[in-house]
Amino acid sequence: MSRAGQYRHRVDIQDWTEVRDEDTGGFTEDWVTVFENVPARIAPASGREFLAAQAIQSEIVARIVIRARPGLKAKQRFLHKGDIYNVHAWLPDQESGRDYVSAPCSRGVNEG
Repeated sequence: MSRAGQYRHRVDIQDWTEVRDEDTGGFTEDWVTVFENVPARIAPASGREFLAAQAIQSEIVARIVIRARPGLKAKQRFLHKGDIYNVHAWLPDQESGRDYVSAPCSRGVNEG
């Protein structure tokens, strides 16, 4: 069972989406914050996760856990204190499968 005190980090969740330019009426793609100030637990990835990530040419550096919510998508990212964490998957919690989700993440700029 997860305890609220473990979720001491605050993250923003962003989507890569089309944004309308108000001046020209055209569209561009950019990261847009869809959930702000979300309580989260950020834990460094285990050695096993790191080795598994190397097998698929991607470095998983952390696992971020948040309370489950509608609107989570595979192509999202977290912002935490200026650091960018790219979501590789949303995994249900091991107990109920509904209360919390965890996301193995790599770090760095992801342009969609």
